[in-house]
Amino acid sequence: MLRDWLMSYHPEELFDENGKLIPELKALAPVGDRKIGSNPHANGGKLLRDLRMPDFRDYGIEVPAPGAVEAQDMVELGGFVRDIFKLNEDAHNFRIFGPDETMSNRLGKVFEETNRDWNNELLDTDEFLAHDGRVMDSFLSEHMCEGWLEGYLLTGRHGFFASYEAFIRVVDSMCAQHAKWLKVCNQLPWRQSIASLNLILSSNVWQQDHNGFTHQDPGFLDHISNKKADVVRLYLPPDTNCLLSCFDHCIRSRNYVNVLVTSKHPRPQWLTMEQAVKHCTQGIGIWEWASNDAGEEPDIVMACCGDTPTLETLAAVTILREALPELKIRVINVVDLMKLQPSTMHPHGLADAEYNALFTKDKPIIFAFHGYHTLIHELTYCRENRNIHVFGYKEEGTITTPFDMRVQNEIDRFSLVKNAVQNLPQLGNRGSYLIQKMNDKLVEHKQYIHEYGIDLPEVRDWKWHVPEAK
Repeated sequence: MLRDWLMSYHPEELFDENGKLIPELKALAPVGDRKIGSNPHANGGKLLRDLRMPDFRDYGIEVPAPGAVEAQDMVELGGFVRDIFKLNEDAHNFRIFGPDETMSNRLGKVFEETNRDWNNELLDTDEFLAHDGRVMDSFLSEHMCEGWLEGYLLTGRHGFFASYEAFIRVVDSMCAQHAKWLKVCNQLPWRQSIASLNLILSSNVWQQDHNGFTHQDPGFLDHISNKKADVVRLYLPPDTNCLLSCFDHCIRSRNYVNVLVTSKHPRPQWLTMEQAVKHCTQGIGIWEWASNDAGEEPDIVMACCGDTPTLETLAAVTILREALPELKIRVINVVDLMKLQPSTMHPHGLADAEYNALFTKDKPIIFAFHGYHTLIHELTYCRENRNIHVFGYKEEGTITTPFDMRVQNEIDRFSLVKNAVQNLPQLGNRGSYLIQKMNDKLVEHKQYIHEYGIDLPEVRDWKWHVPEAK
């Protein structure tokens, strides 16, 4: 029956005596760019052209000293993106995609150069709508906007997706599928590289103002970090200059899924542009100006990753150094999250010797992290130094003050000091008194926000300073 069915197609008319397709039929197959895998519509990297880019350094913040000025990271990034639009106006190869949040995510400066794309009637009361706009955010659908971006990249163009951090989770599976597709394409020499899928996560977990628990979810980092190491990159710049450096790198890159977690609220600025470029190029480093262990072994390592954890870690360091001046503290900031993985597991990872040189082999590490603490444990589980104590988001949240969000999740400065002291038993009685002082501060904080609805003046007005022993 099988033979009869196959022979009904008359293979003797389709193939020669050697079993090869006859020339007349072979000629019907497309050639060159008409092949399905070579067609520019399906292999958009053939059409890809580099963006004309302004120098990101021109958009940096002047930082005369660490923490001396405040700025909104996403506002300044908006100026940089605005001028990318300006330089590529005639190429029509760069767009922003996002679900109705461009202004909320503080990218409003882009509307000085372009508008939201709109294909319906225009009214005098419309805000930044045009039939030729290059910002795709006119309605609230993460699926649609992320899908648009993927199609835009696959046809040889550039862009990024900007979303509230909590709601990037809506497109978890779409981003995962794109990462898997890139992983396979990297194994196919005929596939041309495309611009990276760049995802900016702002309006993040640590400050929601009028939004609450529903808008607090940093888990996209966990989701993407598990994808193929050759494809995924995760960056958490602590200030404006670092964000500009990281974004410039991401928007120029090819064949990656780049995730940038950013702040949109006024924040202290820590690094000059020169320092930021060096720091972001390395992805991790000791902040010497915040440390006091130079030339000696540290007693403790205070590590941080993310804008809010960085702020709270530095504040905790000032408390520790003022109360316990003999304590030798090393401050480490992480921008490139995958630096924490071993180099055998991720191309950006540190070799064991490099990791030990930073974090030591056995000193206690107090690590304040932007997301769920378990991710840091997963990334560092095979490192030699097991004396690591990670503090991050633990599903505690509501509509409350910015500092109270940190207190509820125990990444605030007072809790970090307590945990540091508890892991330094050599402090003895002196440590006990400092822990009591921190407990008192936490009670004071709760009473103050209950009465006034805002954070303590010493929290709101805190500035970095070189601590002096009391």
